[in-house]
Amino acid sequence: MAKPAQGAKYRGSIHDFPGFDPNQDAEALYTAMKGFGSDKEAILDIITSRSNRQRQEICQSYKSLYGKDLIADLKYELTGKFERLIVGLMRPPAYCDAKEIKDAISGIGTDEKCLIEILASRTNEQMHQLVAAYKDAYERDLEADIIGDTSGHFQKMLVVLLQGTREKDDVVSEDLVQQDVQDLYEAGELKWGTDEAQFIYILGNRSKQHLRLVFDEYLKTTGKPIEASIRGELSGDFEKLMLAVVKCIRSTPEYFAERLFKAMKGLGTRDNTLIRIMVSRSELDMLDIREIFRTKYEKSLYSMIKNDTSGEYKKSLLKLCGGDDDAAGQFFPEAAQVAYQMWELSAVARVELKGTVRPANDFNPDADAKALRKAMKGLGTDEDTIIDIITHRSNAQRQQIRQTFKSHFGRDLMTDLKSEISGDLARLILGLMMPPAHYDAKQLKKAMEGAGTDEKALIEILATRTNAEIRAINEAYKEDYHKSLEDALSSDTSGHFRRILISLATGNREEGGENLDQAREDAQVAAEILEIADTPSGDKTSLETRFMTILCTRSYPHLRRVFQEFIKMTNYDVEHTIKKEMSGDVRDAFVAIVQSVKNKPLFFADKLYKSMKGAGTDEKTLTRIMVSRSEIDLLNIRREFIEKYDKSLHQAIEGDTSGDFLKALLALCGGED
Repeated sequence: MAKPAQGAKYRGSIHDFPGFDPNQDAEALYTAMKGFGSDKEAILDIITSRSNRQRQEICQSYKSLYGKDLIADLKYELTGKFERLIVGLMRPPAYCDAKEIKDAISGIGTDEKCLIEILASRTNEQMHQLVAAYKDAYERDLEADIIGDTSGHFQKMLVVLLQGTREKDDVVSEDLVQQDVQDLYEAGELKWGTDEAQFIYILGNRSKQHLRLVFDEYLKTTGKPIEASIRGELSGDFEKLMLAVVKCIRSTPEYFAERLFKAMKGLGTRDNTLIRIMVSRSELDMLDIREIFRTKYEKSLYSMIKNDTSGEYKKSLLKLCGGDDDAAGQFFPEAAQVAYQMWELSAVARVELKGTVRPANDFNPDADAKALRKAMKGLGTDEDTIIDIITHRSNAQRQQIRQTFKSHFGRDLMTDLKSEISGDLARLILGLMMPPAHYDAKQLKKAMEGAGTDEKALIEILATRTNAEIRAINEAYKEDYHKSLEDALSSDTSGHFRRILISLATGNREEGGENLDQAREDAQVAAEILEIADTPSGDKTSLETRFMTILCTRSYPHLRRVFQEFIKMTNYDVEHTIKKEMSGDVRDAFVAIVQSVKNKPLFFADKLYKSMKGAGTDEKTLTRIMVSRSEIDLLNIRREFIEKYDKSLHQAIEGDTSGDFLKALLALCGGED
């Protein structure tokens, strides 16, 4: 078992078993496997309740008592995932890693994800132990085997990591930090092509503390996180490896929390990944992984394992997990620190927003108008031409086409399109043909029409638009429907939810920077209204009004500071607290505001993912976001989508839609990431 650093707190979930007797455990295991069948419950109870050091003593006692190899007997008696998990626990950690790597490079094909996970996350000491264990177990040189099974820059970085020579964290030079930032910038962003050797040298050798400072300075200097530059400059397995290294430098437990979540989300479970992580981290940092998992994914690791696995396999994994963080309903100080760092990153990031649809070069509205008329004339409709023209022109160019169409043919292009196309394609194409403010106004009108109200659409639009966009929507609504947006919201919603929407619909959000003293006062109000302040003050109605005013009118930079101060004051993240303490449409509106402040492209990426996951597709939400964000930040949304969901937006659309609607959506999406 790896020992924590001097003075460090032990963060594993498995501890030495008190009153341990290796002979007694060996006898109990022998009895559990004796005769017909095996007592799996007894096996899992013993092995998951002992530390790795104690398991090695049990192996020795078993051989002394019975002249047999315990691991061989366990392999014979057990099967499947349960066998893989139990046998993994019985091996010393370095030998377990060695076996995983041997399996990853044996046979046809290579499991690059396994290689990346192990070699990107292990310490110098763990790497040296791994190399020695591989040599001892297989009488082969690990470096030679990896060179024989990989290639290019991916191979070079793996070999660098394998040396286990990362510098110690003892001394950090500010001058060297600045130099590394400059070298990385010049090797990637400022260079035609990429100098991969600089990335390999710096990320493969510098200490973790040094690199964290490099990443912070890189963000301040370039306005983008190092991860964005890696995605832009590198590709394939090399890109994935470098991103994994960066994640482990920032927070190894967060890297594993993300790997565990991806192993269990969606259909099917990546059991090899799940087993490998639960075994390898159970005596290192499982408690940290659990805490971060709970913060990032709003559910405990325990509950996700419980819902995603079964039988003795599930029972063993839950024992390794060590507890259900949902049961206490609390967030841990370590998780609060992670939430604080997320807000810090949000506060300093200067991300350039980019759409996927840009003005067409050599634009000719006359030619486009004629081509569209031809596509709709006579029998049948040429949908491909309509899609190609409309999805590859900016909205301003589409308005010119509408005017030219009317001038040439005395006909209204929108009316002709309505008569020629239908269904989801019609909603998408007609939406693209409308000026953005009029499109949003129409979406709000539809959300309030007929029986029932589409509160999610109201929230999505009003919580995410800028002041200028909100003011334009108000004008468009008045012009198109001869009624103010405020009157419409007043008649169709009620209570606190109505007050929130009307406040957002005024478009009066402050546009300045942060005010630290005011931010602390605002954080105190948030803590009181969410009922976690030590000293509540003022009546609740007054506090509710002030909380609404803070979220609906303070500037984004100021709110980021408020949310950071909230964490420092309470050890809670404001988003999770709102979800826990509030309910209904009010909760959803406030959460949307918070998520938009933190990372608006990610907010829309989540909405797109939810519109396409599970049975059926929410075409209205999908269409609304693809139309409204195509010229604003759809490229950023694409990047957030692939980062969070491990597949591209292009792939998700392709797997969930069909026909001409699919073609039009992919044209707007703008490419495969």
